Amino acid sequence: MGLRSSTCMAGIVLVLALIFASEMSTVNAGFIVGDNMHWTFGYNYTDWAIKNAPFHVNDTLVFMYDPPTNVTHPHSVYLMNNLRSYQACNLNKSRMVGNVIQGGGSGFEFVFKKRKPHYFACGERNGIHCTIGLMKFVITPRRPCRG
Repeated sequence: MGLRSSTCMAGIVLVLALIFASEMSTVNAGFIVGDNMHWTFGYNYTDWAIKNAPFHVNDTLVFMYDPPTNVTHPHSVYLMNNLRSYQACNLNKSRMVGNVIQGGGSGFEFVFKKRKPHYFACGERNGIHCTIGLMKFVITPRRPCRG
């Protein structure tokens, strides 16, 4: 192998290493729910979850939303008990994981700890944000990535 060939191979290895490092840093940074739209009324979070899949155990979701003011509606984040509650936007027996002020600033994080369905929904306005505002989505994380 000549000098030119080994230089080319070294360049390819360097590019692959940079791509791998970039992907690993993305995994650790977390997923901002809704991307630049954040957690807001009227955005389709089911589509967002599909576009960002797959998710894995130990992945982090970051929920960001404006704290309530005279011009913004309050939002919260609930973890629903099961599929039936999720489909009906029934908040009974659901667990609040983020109240109306926790999403402000840099938001709050939710880390997947188990491989089971996680049903997320906004609990404000007695579930109206969930039922007509599309503020709900489900994620079933896969096994953790091993590097």
